[in-house]
Formats: sequence, structure tokens, C-alpha cells
Amino acid sequence: MEKLRILKRRWINRIMLFISFLAAMYGLFWLFWILGTLFVNGFKHIDLKLFLEDSGPPGLNIGGLRQAFVGHLIITVLATLIGVPIGLFAGIYYAEYGRNSKFFWVLRNTTDIMVSTPSIIMGAVMYALLVVPLGHFNALAGSMALAMLMVPVISVTTYEMLNLVPFTLREAAYALGAYKWQMIKDIVLRSAKVGILTGIILGVARISGETAPLLFTSFNNQYLSFDIFKPMSSLTVTIFDYAMSPYKYWHDQAWAASFCLAFFILVCSLVAKFLLHYGNIFKGRKK
Repeated sequence: MEKLRILKRRWINRIMLFISFLAAMYGLFWLFWILGTLFVNGFKHIDLKLFLEDSGPPGLNIGGLRQAFVGHLIITVLATLIGVPIGLFAGIYYAEYGRNSKFFWVLRNTTDIMVSTPSIIMGAVMYALLVVPLGHFNALAGSMALAMLMVPVISVTTYEMLNLVPFTLREAAYALGAYKWQMIKDIVLRSAKVGILTGIILGVARISGETAPLLFTSFNNQYLSFDIFKPMSSLTVTIFDYAMSPYKYWHDQAWAASFCLAFFILVCSLVAKFLLHYGNIFKGRKK
């Protein structure tokens, strides 16, 4: 009887492993199919004028996407400068100051909900808060929308990483006479810096590919612009517009821009994985 039970468990284990293997292969197939399609259709259209020239008139096979690359960089960097400090301090508050308060649990649950909030909703909110009062689309509203999408990711990651730091380290810092802010800065944050940096990189990767919030906020611009209070071109919205156009030249540029954007997000994800894995290995060797 015992042998039959063991044999049954082994077969169930093998079946579940096989199903998990098939699910993993299914996901990897579509991942490599998407990346392969982007490479085949996009890489061959990458040239210097794509990065050095602005868009040309519709229907003419001239111009590049300089204004989209520059605008997307400005919006993403500004969103990062806004979102990272807010997300970092929110995670610190969750882990170090609000552990036993009911207000903490309300904020924590709200943050979990915001992580899965559709990006178009954040775009609509920023449209009402920053576009309607100013009377026109602007890049600042787009950056704020992306920043608010980044904040929950970074705050949750920071909270989880700080919770992994042993509480004995905090007690040792208190025993040496350190203030709470000194303990957080010199002990807790330093111990969890690899995981926190990983969360920040993943947050940047997430907002880099967003389109819907920018349609409601920064909109688009066919010319190079550095004014964050005016409409500004972005790579994702330009890809959307070019893909919907009837011009083959614009389709080719949309493929090239899509490849560049996917490559950047892929690099960010790989860097995050590298830091999380090898950072912990190096930390263990130092100990």
C-alpha cells in the first residue's frame, strides 16, 4: 500500500513537472517569436538618420525620429526623477515607521491596487489635473503620469527588500547609540541596496514602454522640443501613429523604433536580474 502511494506521488510529480515545462516553453516561444519579429523587421531599418533627423512630411521617404527619441528620453528621465524618491521614501515608511499602524495597512493595500491599475486610468487622471487646467497638452503631465505608475513598483520592492534585512541588525545599531534615521541610512538601506536598485530599474523599464498615458498628456509633436510645458513627441506614441499610417516608410521607421525600445527594456530587465543575482553572491562572499 505504501509503495503504491509513493508511486502515485512520483507520477503526479512527473506530470506536474511536464505541464510546467510545457507552460514555460509556450511562454518562451512567444517571447522569442516577438523578439525575432522585431529584429527581422526593425534592425534592417536602423541607420544614423533615424537618430539624427526629425520627421519629414507625410508621404515623403525622408526624415528620422530624433524628436521622438529626445522627447521620450526627457519624459522618462523626468518621470524617474519624480517617481524614484517618492517610491523609495514610501517603501521606507512602510517597512520602518508604519509597521503596526492601521494607516499603514490602508496605504499598503492602496499601493498593491495601484500596481495593477491600467496605465490609461493614470493618464486620464493626469489629464484632468495637469492638462485641463493649463488648457493644452504638455510633457510635464506625461512625466507625472509615468512617475505615478513607477511609484507603486518601487515602493513595494523597497518594502519587500527592507523586510528581508534581519531585525538583529537594527537592534545592534540601536545598541551602539544610533538614531533611527542613521540606522535606516547606514544599515538597512546599505544591506538592501541591490534589491532596491533592481526595483528601480524594473520601474524604469515598465514606464519606458507606456503609450496610453502619453496620449492623454504629452500627446505628440512632429518637431524637436525641449519645453516640458508644451506637447512633446515620444517614441511610443510615434510608433502608434506611424503604425496606423498608410505610408510604408513610416511603417519601417515604426519597426526600427519598436526594436530600439524593446532592446532597451530587455537590457534593463537583464541588468536588474544580474544585479539581483550576482549582487547577492558578492555580498555573501564579503561576509
